[in-house]
Amino acid sequence: MEPATRPDRRNSKRRNRSRHRSSGKAHWPARSRFRNARNSPSDASNAVLALHRAIAALAQAKLEYAREVLEICSRFRCRAFASVVDKDSPSPETDHVRKDYAYLFERFFYFLEDLGPDAFGVAVFDEIEKVQSHLLVSQMDSYFKRTARGRQRAGRILPEPLFVHSDLTTGVQLADLVAYILSWGWRLRSMTRPARPELAGFAGRICQLRHRAVREVAGNPHFTIWSFAFITDLRPQGERELEAGQDTGEQ
Repeated sequence: MEPATRPDRRNSKRRNRSRHRSSGKAHWPARSRFRNARNSPSDASNAVLALHRAIAALAQAKLEYAREVLEICSRFRCRAFASVVDKDSPSPETDHVRKDYAYLFERFFYFLEDLGPDAFGVAVFDEIEKVQSHLLVSQMDSYFKRTARGRQRAGRILPEPLFVHSDLTTGVQLADLVAYILSWGWRLRSMTRPARPELAGFAGRICQLRHRAVREVAGNPHFTIWSFAFITDLRPQGERELEAGQDTGEQ
C-alpha cells in the first residue's frame, strides 16, 4: 500500500545510485564479500584501497540481498499489488477513498476470488500519524459499507485495516522494497518520467510477482487486469466529470 506521507527520496536516490556505481568495481564471491563488507567505512583504516573495498563489498552485499529476497518471494509464489501514482496527479477534494487504494482493493479482491471460496484477506499498513490513520480507517469504512463495489469486496477483504511498525514487520519492509523499485525502475509506454536503468533487472523480477486476473469488462469476457496499475488522476469519476463540465461550460 502507498504510504499516506512520502519521505524525501532525493538523498536516498543519490545514495542508491552511488551504491550501484560502487558495486560495479571488483566482484567478490559471497565469503570474500562478507569479509570485506564487515570492514565498513566507519571502521576501515586510512588506506584508500581498504576503504574502497569495504564500500564496494557492502554495496554488492546489499544488492545481492535484494536479489535473494525477490527470489524467495518468487519461490514461495508471493504476489505483488501496486498503484503507481504520477506525482502531478490531482487529489480528490472529498473524503472518499482515493483511487489508488480503490484499485488495490479491486485487484486484491480478484486475487482472492481466483484463490477459491475460502480465501480472505486483510490490509496491513505501515503505521502513520494518528490523524491520518483515523482518516484512512474512516475512508475504508465508508468505502466497504456505503458503496456497492465496496460491500461486494467486503465479503473477501476485512474492512478494517491493521497498522504495524515497518521496522518490526518483515512483510511491510518487503512492501517498501517493492514500492521503491517500482517507483524508480518500472515503466509503461504511457509513463513519461525517466527510469533508473540499473533497476531494470529488479523491476523485471517484481513483474514476475504480478497477479493476472481475467474478467468480463465492457462486453469482453477475456479482459486482462494486472495487479499493477498506473494512475494519473486520484479523483473519483464524479469530480472529474464536474471539472470537465465546468471547463466546457456544460452544466
